[in-house]
Amino acid sequence: MPLYLTDDQVMLRDTAREFMAAEGSIAKQLRKYRDMDCKDGFGHALWKQLAELGFTGILVDEASGGLGLGHVEAGIVLEEIGRNLTPSPFLVTAVAAVEAMKGTAHGARWFPGILAGEVVAALALDEGPKHRPEAIAMKAERAGNGFRLTGRKQFVVQGASADLILVAARAEEGLTLFAVEKDAKGLDVEGVRLVDSSIGARMDFNGVEVDADSVVGEVGKGEAALGRVLAAGRAGAASELVGVASAAAGMTLDYLKQRKQFGRLIGEFQALQHRAAHLYGEIEIARAAAMKAQQLLDEGAAEAEAMVCVAKAKAGWAATLAVQEGVQMHGGIGMTDEYDIGLYMKRDRVLAELFGDGAYHADKVARAAVLKAQQLLDAGSEKADEAVSVAKAQAALATALSVQEGVQMHGGIGMTDESDIGFYMKRHRVLAELFGDANFHADKLARAAGY
Repeated sequence: MPLYLTDDQVMLRDTAREFMAAEGSIAKQLRKYRDMDCKDGFGHALWKQLAELGFTGILVDEASGGLGLGHVEAGIVLEEIGRNLTPSPFLVTAVAAVEAMKGTAHGARWFPGILAGEVVAALALDEGPKHRPEAIAMKAERAGNGFRLTGRKQFVVQGASADLILVAARAEEGLTLFAVEKDAKGLDVEGVRLVDSSIGARMDFNGVEVDADSVVGEVGKGEAALGRVLAAGRAGAASELVGVASAAAGMTLDYLKQRKQFGRLIGEFQALQHRAAHLYGEIEIARAAAMKAQQLLDEGAAEAEAMVCVAKAKAGWAATLAVQEGVQMHGGIGMTDEYDIGLYMKRDRVLAELFGDGAYHADKVARAAVLKAQQLLDAGSEKADEAVSVAKAQAALATALSVQEGVQMHGGIGMTDESDIGFYMKRHRVLAELFGDANFHADKLARAAGY
């Protein structure tokens, strides 16, 4: 499928762009609700307006009153949300939560409220300092006709405002997804303002009892449902990150055309032109990756999961580059609240962590590549050689990212012999070169493809 929008999708983009610029701007939404210390962090009036436009029903099937469109269309709206830093429950509620409840009784229960812009949903997944859904430990113990949920969740975006909370917990049969209402007995919610001024939550489930009907899907088979939720959320977050990156880059480019230094516009300096051109290319690659991931999700393709990881990682890196370059090229004023560029950096930090950062997804892709290469080798497949090169290159890149971030986050002690993290960096350097580094294998793949 070509990586460009159809005529109908262009019309949707134009509608979303015009509406968000007029009603979802930084002045009207983000700054307004931040400065008034709003407990929700977003405007319910705008949420209703999004519903009136039909946006909250993009992924809801027509039989349930929605538009019956796909992830590409949801991504179009999310890119405009990111462009304007519009605080909104759209990503978590209208994309991730809707995907979780498709084809279940919970959809019939909650979709009407979402379509009307009256219901906000939250995802209670993360339990540690980083996104690690495979490490979910919250207990779901049998209790009468239902379950008793015990454990703690954090980084629950819009959790303090949610009417519905989708909770991942482990029953005896395996991972299970539950739909929990906000007023459940034993549920303690602590609203937390995040760095981008949105509101997240920490949630304590102190023996919260839910009945059997609260299970989303089947008991012990929550990994499939959670996989759909995460794929939808990650692809949507990638599009929002592209919007953040595009707006930050556009703002910076405008500044380069206005600011004078040494009697010249700073945009005339070749070094800054090169950096701006590089940034443009990175953003376009990220946009293409996000669109491809969404197309594959809409097709139900087997390779969708891998492409979603690529998109989330690439969009996160492109957005981080955009906001860092933006703040740096703006100079000292880029660090002030008077200029919006710093707000883009803050939003990037939250979105980059939501549903897994670049390092998490690079690692996920590398593990899948290594497993595939080993399986093909065991099968004696003629495709094994190509798969091995992909695996070696991807594993080396993922490990480089991991050890570099590890040393950086450890600070000064990361460079000392006192901390073990430096040993991992040294071992990585040897393994990266052993049997060919990433550049060698990338060149090998390119030559095999005829480039």
